[in-house]
Amino acid sequence: MNDETAPGKLRRKSPQPYWFSGKSRAGAVPWELALCGDLTERQSDLLENLMEFPRGSRGILYFDSCGGSVYTGLALATLIRIRGLRVTGVVIGECSSAALLPFASCHRRLVTVHSTLLFHPMRWQSEEDVRLEEATEWARHFKDLETRLDGLLVSLLGAPAEMLQAWTRPGRFVTGAELAAAGLATLFDPFQDPDPWKTLRSV
Repeated sequence: MNDETAPGKLRRKSPQPYWFSGKSRAGAVPWELALCGDLTERQSDLLENLMEFPRGSRGILYFDSCGGSVYTGLALATLIRIRGLRVTGVVIGECSSAALLPFASCHRRLVTVHSTLLFHPMRWQSEEDVRLEEATEWARHFKDLETRLDGLLVSLLGAPAEMLQAWTRPGRFVTGAELAAAGLATLFDPFQDPDPWKTLRSV
C-alpha cells in the first residue's frame, strides 16, 4: 500500500494539465495567479508561485495591486521572462506603481473600462536615521535606477517615451480605456462578454 492510499492519508489530487506554450491539448487549462495588495508583503509567496509553474507554460495573472517595492516588481517581471512564461495579464481593479513592471512583462495585457493604473516617479522613504553620506548615495542610486526602469517600461510596453514621461511626472491615474486607446493593452468587458473565461483563453 503506497502513501497515496494508506489509511489516514489524504489522497493527492492529480494536477490539472497546464496550458503549454505552442501546444494544443484537449482539456488543458492555464494556471491562474492573483497579484493583489502590496507586492512587497507577498514577495516570497508570489516568487515561489511563479517558480512552481512549468517553464514555458501559459497562465493568467490577475492584477489588483497598489504596487510596493520597485525591487519586488522588477523581480516578478524578470522571473516571468527568465522562465519563458506566456502570461496574459488582466487588470481586474488597480495596477499601479511597481505592479506595472510585471504587468508590462506579460505577453498579452487586458484591461477593463474600470481598470486604473497609476504611473508616478519612484519614491523612497526610510523610518531609520541615515547619515548624510548614506542619503546622498541613496539619492544617486535611485535616480540611476529610476532612469533605467523608465527605459525598461518603455521597452516592455512598446510605448513612446514621451507619453510615459507625461504620465509619470508628476504622476497620473490612467484608465483602462486610455491605455487601450494608446495601443498598450486590449480592452475587455467581463460584464458584457457572454463568456469572459473563453475570451481570456483565446488570447
